[in-house]
Amino acid sequence: MSWNNQGGGPWGQGPWGEGPRRRRPSGQPPDLEDLIRKSQDKLKNVLPGGGGNKLIWLVGLVILALFWGMNSFYRVQPDEAGVVLRFGKYSRTTGPGLHFALWPVETVEKVPVGREHKLSFGGSNDESLMLAGDQNIVDIKFTVLWRIHDPEDYLFDVHTPELLTRLVAESAMREVVGRTPAEEIRTRGRLKVQEEVKALTQAALDYYKAGIQITSVQLEKADPPAQVIDAFEEVQRAEQDQNKFIREAERYRNRVLGEARGRAAQIVEQAKAYKAKVVAEAKGEAARFEQVLDAYRQAPDVTRKRLYLETLEKILSKSEKILLDTEKTGVLPYLPLDRLRKGGGSTSTGQGGAR
Repeated sequence: MSWNNQGGGPWGQGPWGEGPRRRRPSGQPPDLEDLIRKSQDKLKNVLPGGGGNKLIWLVGLVILALFWGMNSFYRVQPDEAGVVLRFGKYSRTTGPGLHFALWPVETVEKVPVGREHKLSFGGSNDESLMLAGDQNIVDIKFTVLWRIHDPEDYLFDVHTPELLTRLVAESAMREVVGRTPAEEIRTRGRLKVQEEVKALTQAALDYYKAGIQITSVQLEKADPPAQVIDAFEEVQRAEQDQNKFIREAERYRNRVLGEARGRAAQIVEQAKAYKAKVVAEAKGEAARFEQVLDAYRQAPDVTRKRLYLETLEKILSKSEKILLDTEKTGVLPYLPLDRLRKGGGSTSTGQGGAR
């Protein structure tokens, strides 16, 4: 139905009739129908012959064109990527800037590919308690930083990518902690644990085609549970004492081994010197024997007598002797030989003297 005042109604002009006019009370807002009617009358006067209908259609078309243009042109921010969908199916990915998509055939999903997201694990709940490889419980707190590197996979392959990342990262951390001793996690193995968790998480997300890249894993805390912290500190002190005693024992061992090696080296040197001495004496005796043998071959009687005398000299020089000159005494005197023997030494009596 056209909005004009031609054709009249049962109560006068207009589709509902103008009716008797009443004075509007002071402070009351103007009647909407009255304003529309006045606007139509003015438009009719400006465009005679029913031109008001054409202008309304033209304005409507302009509004529709503006609305279509606003939905077809879109801007992608520098840290975003635009994913264009044609009838709900992936069509293309656009970068930062102003782009065109044929709305409503094509729609756009903007994905923050340049933004780094953060997931925190651990706290007061039980998700932070994990069983280490040596059957000790460790209170773990860590952070995972991730970003979107494939918008298509991020939008269409996984329903809730952030939840998947959380579950995968927690599972990877429990796996790595479960095969690593608690002491290594707390001290020298922290960097290794971070790298292994990052690699496992990234491998799982790539398998699910989540379109997510793990930038870093930060192990913030790896402590014993609060319920056993006192006992753990006592164990730590005991281990420190144990290490102290071990170092003292090693120092004592090194000192004893050093002394033993020194004595062994001394004994070896003495043995070598004794060996050299014995060998030299043996060589000297052998040379002396050869000389005696040569002399014996040249004069056997003289050499035999000389050897006999030298042998008697060696024997008699070590024995007790009593010499008596019986030619002058004529009789054998009685001598207390046992007393002389107790006195020691060689004793000679008589006028002949000792020889």
